[in-house]
Amino acid sequence: MKFFRITFCLLLIWPLCAFWVHAEKADRDRPMNIEADALRYDDALQQSVFTGAVVLTKGTIVMRGDKMEVRQDPLGYQYGAITASLGKKAFFRQKREGVDEFMEGEAQSIEYDGRADTVKLIAGAQLRRYRGAVVSDEFSAAVIVYNNTTGVFTLDGSPGSARSKGGKVHAMLTPKSVTPPAPATELQSSPQLTPPQ
Repeated sequence: MKFFRITFCLLLIWPLCAFWVHAEKADRDRPMNIEADALRYDDALQQSVFTGAVVLTKGTIVMRGDKMEVRQDPLGYQYGAITASLGKKAFFRQKREGVDEFMEGEAQSIEYDGRADTVKLIAGAQLRRYRGAVVSDEFSAAVIVYNNTTGVFTLDGSPGSARSKGGKVHAMLTPKSVTPPAPATELQSSPQLTPPQ
């Protein structure tokens, strides 16, 4: 019976925790602003193709590259795929929710999925986590997928890819700085109680 009550209480609290985690997802609701040298828009497909020095901003998201295709689904979610010119890399940056951290990445092409809140870096992918202004973690692989909602990222070395450093993934993880324990309070001596006479 006690197990049932604990489980029931957890089931009641879980949606509140989920609301708290998702309550700060402001980037999804922000307008997408794009600058480029040229634009081709297809109203029937709800698709835009930007070319030449493309810069996208959407809340804390920044993407740069040579060509970008953007579309919107019937529910209003936006999707983008940006590619770099030959010999260069496309760029992505987004602030993590609720912390002073940014995720920043580069690859030959980058795909953004507004509905799933994921970023996929393809071909020569590199991803860095900044805590404040300091790089704390670095990753490289052929393909990296980063989920901003869950904070999970996956790396795939894709053996056979010339840009994957021999089919391996590489990671440099820095431990979070541990706050030193507070100094122990020194015990104060108290006056001796003398028994009544």
